[in-house]
Amino acid sequence: MNKTNSTILILLLGYLTTFAQVNDSLKTYSFSLQEAIEFGIENNYRSQIAQKDVDIALQQKWEIIAQGLPQINGSVDYQNYLKQPVTLLPAAAFDNTQSTIDIVQDYFENVQRNDVPVDSPEGFIPVRFGTRQSMNATATWNQLIFDGSYIVGIQSVKTLLQISKNAKTKTDLEIKKAIINAYGNVLLAEESVEIFEKNVNTLQKNYDDTKKIYENGLTEQEAVEQLEITLLGLKTDLSRSKRMRDIAYEMLNLSLGIPVEDKVILTNDLDELAMKYYDLSLLQDEIPVEENIDYRIAKNSAESAEIQVKLQKAKALPTLTGFVNYGYQGYSDKFTFLNSEQEYFGQSILGVSLNIPIFSSGMRSSRTKQREIEYEQAMLDLEQTENEVKRQINMAKSEYEFNLENYQNAIRNLDLAERIENKNQVKFFEGIASSFELSEAQRQLYSAQQNYLRSMLDVITAKVELENLLDTRTYNDEN
Repeated sequence: MNKTNSTILILLLGYLTTFAQVNDSLKTYSFSLQEAIEFGIENNYRSQIAQKDVDIALQQKWEIIAQGLPQINGSVDYQNYLKQPVTLLPAAAFDNTQSTIDIVQDYFENVQRNDVPVDSPEGFIPVRFGTRQSMNATATWNQLIFDGSYIVGIQSVKTLLQISKNAKTKTDLEIKKAIINAYGNVLLAEESVEIFEKNVNTLQKNYDDTKKIYENGLTEQEAVEQLEITLLGLKTDLSRSKRMRDIAYEMLNLSLGIPVEDKVILTNDLDELAMKYYDLSLLQDEIPVEENIDYRIAKNSAESAEIQVKLQKAKALPTLTGFVNYGYQGYSDKFTFLNSEQEYFGQSILGVSLNIPIFSSGMRSSRTKQREIEYEQAMLDLEQTENEVKRQINMAKSEYEFNLENYQNAIRNLDLAERIENKNQVKFFEGIASSFELSEAQRQLYSAQQNYLRSMLDVITAKVELENLLDTRTYNDEN
């Protein structure tokens, strides 16, 4: 084996190894529509973020509760005077006995020996009190006895948690809708590619047969050209459908929360889902508006605004707190605080603090009024949301009913278009119908095929839209 062949073989082996490693890293999933919804709600990035918000709210709940429970703090303070402060004492404060004068003079000389000499004003004696170093260790128990803001905070815990849960429900409903749409679009793309391939094969055969007939002088060139135009258009549509199919798979992967490179196999087909989602009884369902997730979110906002009003009013109430303090202090001119001989002195304090708001120059009143106006805004928004939800439900029911009727019409139209195309094809080869009539019948068939596929997807998406507006109780139970 020559050097060139060896190099090529090495490069080929490296490529195959890399290709195998890439394939090993890719995963393959298989989902029915329901399995895809369950997987997506658990793994979709938005769903995971929304769940983290619920987890944060649970921690905030305990944070609020803990504010009224005992709080214990400890501290250790160490001080070392690099230069001790001097206090001047009036000499007249001391008696004139020789013993007192000697003691003061000795102390003053000691001060001068151990530090920079101190020049004191006449009639005063410089004195340093205490030791150079000290250490103080203290533990303090703080307890909230009464605070109106804390009481309101406890009342707000349920609303705080419900807000995050409703946000998670809203996210899950949106993810469910996105997954169903993406799943349906993949099935639509697959069906489109399959139909276009079938049509291309059929038309290619017609074109080849017509071309042979033309070569034998039994038909006009226009007939061949007309079929060629239709064939080229079909091939273009087929190529576009294949690209759209690839994009649809990537969108489905994103909605499921998996890498776009991974392979997904769908176990449902479009006809099956269309029949499953064909449900006239849904048009008769009457779920209270209060069950709608948008209404519940607006209601949470109103409750939160009401809590803010209570909070501002509570700030005008007195607050009462208590504490118990216990600690030890040690003193020394050198660092001997870790020695067993070091002496420490204990101290303890019991205290209660009452804070009474008396006058704020109208500031608290102004803040309370602002919160009251915001609460009124929230109530107006709640009323508007209620009417908007009713309108959306009525519109979604009308849209779903229309799509059910359109689906039935599409089935009928497809059947008629197939029969017309078959008759024109027979007539064309018998020389009764023109190539233009055959092409027109074929285009009508291709349009009916796409309308039929789209009508099935419209039934599915319209039902999902209506279900999301009518019924969210499944997600409520999960949360």
